[in-house]
Amino acid sequence: MTTTPPPGGQPALTGQVLFYKNPQPLSVEEHGGLGVKQIAQPFAFLREAHAVPVTVTEFGVCAASYPVIFVGDDRTPVVVMGVRQGQNLYVDDNGFVLEDHYVPAFVRRYPFVFAADDGSDRLLLCVDRAAPMVSNQPDVAFFENGQPSQFTTDAIEFCKEFERQRRATVDFVNMIRGMDLFEQKSVTFQPRDEQGNEAGPPQKIADYWAISEERLNTLSEEKYIELRNNGALGACYAHLVSLLNWPKVVQRAVRTPPPGLAAA
Repeated sequence: MTTTPPPGGQPALTGQVLFYKNPQPLSVEEHGGLGVKQIAQPFAFLREAHAVPVTVTEFGVCAASYPVIFVGDDRTPVVVMGVRQGQNLYVDDNGFVLEDHYVPAFVRRYPFVFAADDGSDRLLLCVDRAAPMVSNQPDVAFFENGQPSQFTTDAIEFCKEFERQRRATVDFVNMIRGMDLFEQKSVTFQPRDEQGNEAGPPQKIADYWAISEERLNTLSEEKYIELRNNGALGACYAHLVSLLNWPKVVQRAVRTPPPGLAAA
């Protein structure tokens, strides 16, 4: 779903849908005895994702915690939760997102996801059968008396709303592209020794797309009003403010060993 460059500029985070290993269309025939149970580490699946897709309505709340950047040919908006591939700096050893940090809707909908139904315009609700919280000894069942439980009905509504917001995000990105407001940016880190002196050359962390504040400020009045009337202006400024979180993410990475070292 996304491609975002790690150090060195090589693609990472690629695939159809991040997190999902064995998504299956949810049905009473296949999953009638299944449901979800409480697990000790509810967000352990997020631990290896250093960037997560977000929708345009989430930019404001995300800006309090993470940089919001745009990646890939589709300019997919993602929040940066780490600078190394395979390492999320905001999930603790107990499998929880660190307190006071926002959890994107893309994460909260797991283990459910909508998938296109081949041959029709329908969307099918799928569940990741490999998800650790999916169990044949559930605390909450997917079905009751052969019908979707309230839990499943709520999941369907959540996924429907997510799909609406995803489409609105595509429209937002197309609007920004149409106004030529995107610019390529990069973020670097200067290694320092214990005395604070520079230790080696700066290291590039990521290349990405961002909304140009300069181009935004020089828009024609007509285009500026169009952004405002479409509700896009607030998202633009939320994105720009979010970029102030880059130093926080980098410093968190400096204090945290890479996954291999941590395991060792």
